[in-house]
Amino acid sequence: MAYDIREDKRLRRVHKTMKGYGWSLQYSVFICDLDTIELLAMRTDLGEVIHHGLDSIAIVDLGAPEERGSRCFSFMGVTNRLPSTGPVII
Repeated sequence: MAYDIREDKRLRRVHKTMKGYGWSLQYSVFICDLDTIELLAMRTDLGEVIHHGLDSIAIVDLGAPEERGSRCFSFMGVTNRLPSTGPVII
């Protein structure tokens, strides 16, 4: 998930919301391992924060963790450690 939020207050709220759903890969990019219900909850929570006419959120489904492995990611420069698979307990 990646986002472009046009106002600082909403940007901070989106970042805080996303910390409850995944791992920060970069400031506005998160890796999330969510089931269908968790994805719906995340979309609902974010929908209440963003300005739908100005802000943008991209949600990219990379498939099931056991199917994709680390092949979906490559880095240049500083390499971020990818999270291990498994449930996130909040």
